[in-house]
Amino acid sequence: MRKIAVLTSGGDAPGMNAVLRAVVRRGIFKELDVYGVRNGYDGLMSGDFIHMDLGSVGDIIHRGGTILRSARSKKFKTIEGQEQALLNLKKYAIDGLIVIGGDGSFRGAKDLTLQGFPTIGIPGTIDNDISGTDYTIGFDTAVNTVMEAIDKIRDTASSHERTYVIEVMGRDAGDIALWSGMCAGAESIIIPEDGYDVDDVIERIQQGYKRGKTHSIIVVAEGVCRGIDIGKLIEGKTGFETRVTVLGHLQRGGSPTAYDRMVGSQMGAKAVDLLLEGQKGVMIGWKKGQLNYMPFEDAARDKHTIDLSVYHLARSLSN
Repeated sequence: MRKIAVLTSGGDAPGMNAVLRAVVRRGIFKELDVYGVRNGYDGLMSGDFIHMDLGSVGDIIHRGGTILRSARSKKFKTIEGQEQALLNLKKYAIDGLIVIGGDGSFRGAKDLTLQGFPTIGIPGTIDNDISGTDYTIGFDTAVNTVMEAIDKIRDTASSHERTYVIEVMGRDAGDIALWSGMCAGAESIIIPEDGYDVDDVIERIQQGYKRGKTHSIIVVAEGVCRGIDIGKLIEGKTGFETRVTVLGHLQRGGSPTAYDRMVGSQMGAKAVDLLLEGQKGVMIGWKKGQLNYMPFEDAARDKHTIDLSVYHLARSLSN
C-alpha cells in the first residue's frame, strides 16, 4: 500500500478535522502518499482529489466542520456512481480509502469493499447513533454546546418565570437530549427510545410549581415531535407562559472539545494502521474507553441503543 485517500461524508461533526489531521500525518509518518477527497462521495465520483502534506492539516485540529467539506450523494448509491468512483481511485492509484461519517457513509464504504476496494470507516456524527461503538466523533462537543445553551436559557426562564421547551437534534436517537438534559437539570427529557406522555410532562411541571419553582426546562429530541407542538400543549393545558427554542444546526458547529480531539486523533491513526495491516471493510469503534474494530456488516446488524437507566436516573433527579 503506497497511496491512501480520506473523505468526510454526510453531516459534519466537530472533531472531523482532528481525524483528518491524524490520518494525513500518520500516513506520512508511515511513508504513504495521502490524498483528500473533497465533497464526500460526490468528489469521489467527480475526481476532486487533492494531495495532502503535513502543512495541509496544520492549524485545523481546533476547527469545527471539515476542511474537505461534506455532502450527501444519491448518485453514489447506484452501480454507475460506484463504478465512476472506482475508476477515479484507479486513476489516482489509490490503494485504500478512509471514510469519516455516519451509517449512510458506511453503507457506501461497504459497497466499495464488496467490489474489492479496501475501505475503513470512522464514526463521525453528533447523534452518537451508530451501533458497534459507544462513541462517535462530534457527540461530546454537541452535548456541551446544547448544555451551555440550556444554561443560558434557564437564566431567562428563571427571570421571567417561564417554561421553556428546547428542541435538540436526534431523529432516531435520544443521546443528545438525554445527556444535555441530564447535565443541565431539565425537568423532563423526551427521547425516541421511550416516547412521551404529555400529561406526565405537564404533571411534573405542575408539581414543580406547587413546590415553589418558578420555571421549567423541557428537552425534546426532534425525532419524537416538534418542540413548538409540545409548547402549545403545555401552555394550553397549564396556562403557564411557554417559550420554544429550536437549537438546530447550532449543535453541529464550534471548536471540538478535548475529548473529540483525543478520540478522533486515535481513530484516524488507527485507520491508517489497519489499512497497512491489510484490513478492509471494517469500522473503528470505541468500547469501554478502548479502540476496537469490526466488519461493517456486524456494526449494521444491531440497532443503536441508549442506556435507559440514565434516562430513569434523570427522571428521579428532576422530581
